[in-house]
Amino acid sequence: MQVYTYSEARQKFASVLKEAESTGKILIRRKDGRTFALVPEQMPSSPLDVPSIKADISTQEIVAIIREGRERGQNPALHLTEKR
Repeated sequence: MQVYTYSEARQKFASVLKEAESTGKILIRRKDGRTFALVPEQMPSSPLDVPSIKADISTQEIVAIIREGRERGQNPALHLTEKR
């Protein structure tokens, strides 16, 4: 973890922010010895914001699997992993 003096951090502020973003934390030390941590804030994300996947399955097949799973009272996602 990099430690900067107050003057260094002020002079190189853009690069200090970039380093804090890449490493997760930067320390800034003042002349009186007090130290402050610069930590990037994490952006909140939606639980529905998930990456997509390429699947060789049609919408109709997905709907049929979900209906079948609901009728059986099972988790329909289990059927998606089965080999066809």
